[in-house]
Amino acid sequence: MLASDWPDDALEVGRIADAWGLKGWIRVQPYATPPQALLGSRRWHLRPADTLPGRLAGSVPNLLEITEVREHGDGLIASSRAIADRTAAEALRGARIFVPRASFPEPGDDDEFYWADLIGLTVVNRDDAALGTVVGLIDTGPHSVLRVQPSGEGSEETLIPFVATYVDSVDLAGRRVVVDWGLDY
Repeated sequence: MLASDWPDDALEVGRIADAWGLKGWIRVQPYATPPQALLGSRRWHLRPADTLPGRLAGSVPNLLEITEVREHGDGLIASSRAIADRTAAEALRGARIFVPRASFPEPGDDDEFYWADLIGLTVVNRDDAALGTVVGLIDTGPHSVLRVQPSGEGSEETLIPFVATYVDSVDLAGRRVVVDWGLDY
């Protein structure tokens, strides 16, 4: 695969945890629950783990065509014709899996969003005062929390629960989130 074949909208969605069985299947640790992006995509783009002790980065293919993938325990298992046996599957341990954002299934409800779509949105309160930009989210279990970085240098990050009590609206097209949140919270 050429570097130009790498999708512009590629997002990291999981990693290869280990080999599974003897016939070249891999065990995958997805980053999302449910792992719809991995289950729905048959073309996984790979990058080596940041650290692969004793292995060369070139041993990880850039593209893996998936023939079968299914949920298994707390992760997934998958097969590819490119992975002939357990030894080949073990060589992929730690590889990071990316899929194009365009291949993600559409969220089921109007109030469901992918975290990747929220990052970079401007956050304003009901008085239209800018609070900053979403730089990430935190999963607390019961709900997610927006990490909002104010534009001023040296300003501390604001954490806003991503729940209807505080989030009035999300406008993906307008790149904006309106919240019930004061400047002094």
